[in-house]
Amino acid sequence: MILSLCTGRMTSLQMSAQEEMVEKFLDAAARGDLKQLCALLSHTPSLLNQTGYSGWTALMLAARNGHHHLVEKLLSLGCNKLCTNSSSQTAYDIAKFWGHRHIARLLSLTDDGGLRGGTLSPQENYFSRETLDRLSGKRSDAAWLEAKQRDPDTVYLLFSNRSPMATVTKDTSGDGADVKLCRFRYNAVKDLLQKPATVLVFLGAERTKNPPSSTTSSSSSQTEQDTPDTPVWFAINSDEDAAELLKRCENSSCFFPKTPNRDLLRLDEEEAGVVAQARSVLAWHDRYSFCPTCGSPTSLQEGGHKRSCLNPDCRSLKGVHNTCYPRVDPVVIMLVIHPDGNQCLLGRKSIFPARMFSCLAGFVEPGETIEEAVRREVEEESGVKVGPVQYVSCQPWPMPSSLMIGCHAIATSTDIKVDEDEIEDAQWFPRQQVVDSMFRGAHQTLVIPPRQTIAHQLIRHWIGINSNL
Repeated sequence: MILSLCTGRMTSLQMSAQEEMVEKFLDAAARGDLKQLCALLSHTPSLLNQTGYSGWTALMLAARNGHHHLVEKLLSLGCNKLCTNSSSQTAYDIAKFWGHRHIARLLSLTDDGGLRGGTLSPQENYFSRETLDRLSGKRSDAAWLEAKQRDPDTVYLLFSNRSPMATVTKDTSGDGADVKLCRFRYNAVKDLLQKPATVLVFLGAERTKNPPSSTTSSSSSQTEQDTPDTPVWFAINSDEDAAELLKRCENSSCFFPKTPNRDLLRLDEEEAGVVAQARSVLAWHDRYSFCPTCGSPTSLQEGGHKRSCLNPDCRSLKGVHNTCYPRVDPVVIMLVIHPDGNQCLLGRKSIFPARMFSCLAGFVEPGETIEEAVRREVEEESGVKVGPVQYVSCQPWPMPSSLMIGCHAIATSTDIKVDEDEIEDAQWFPRQQVVDSMFRGAHQTLVIPPRQTIAHQLIRHWIGINSNL
């Protein structure tokens, strides 16, 4: 009994000491006392993002009182500038409201030096990295492509039913990049190249790290002199039994992903970009082996980036037609923002994991602008009307060949009426709840899509900019 009382009293004293330390730290930030702030952090680094009354952090207090030097120091130490207080304000919001423009500018800078909000910095989404130089000008050079196929340095990726052969690595970094593509050389796949059902697609050449300087202007059509002398890559899709194809790999952990929407997100950024190109083109070949104009068989041309009708009288061979080139399906995906700026509209489908909500999305129709597609899809799915639309970034999505066009949209109405044929639920989520879900793990009432999705990036972009768009 006595021991229990003593333990409880000690815990209370420890909590009081910790609270006192936080109070001193926040007070130093408010007063602009850099010396004391640094001294406290040297002893207790965990103070950096501690919050006080109404969720205010040291960064917010420094921004409120115009202490530019202190804001600069806190940012250099890795202070989280995306934290929001009980009023859903970030340090940027606070600095801007109180007229400290030099601090607001400092806080609005992204990690690569770009500005948030109205001036968007370049954003690279998953599946978007251009690891290879596509060398589109060489696709029509049949002799060059044939020679490269036999080159011992050429890399082949082997696909079965549009899934690339991959192997599990021992990467434990926690980033989810624990799957690597299996790479083959010519001798390992030359028998497949002889089979009529095999589809071969030229992907491009590895980019040179230090390309030679040139005094002439670049063009999309490259000559022999300026073609980089680096290994080229091909993708092969074979109809051979998947189990037999796996025997070609020396690694026993090789496999063909069964659920691309999940397994392909485990590739690293470099290989994901290659797979986005290869899988989209191979999916097109799988669906369009016959001419959509006259129904005759077609043959592969231009390194697998074109199909030509074998019927000499087909009108697709005359003039300009887009029926024989790989298709890309434009899709708008949008984060709808409440008129108050501090809530966003998210929906869920029945196939989503438990508690997961995501951005609304839909295909762009012929003759429709991106803005109108956003407004139409949002109203069709949720009943919410949308006004201003702002493009943010895009993402190739090879499931099978979409281009996700990411936007922010401002709602002009707030009543929700869900179209249950499209989604099963849609809700307005407060900004703080979204922040908590994104940065405090999945043990929340709301689960955000994984970082590899453009939906995640659209949400992250919103919580990182001034809430009053």
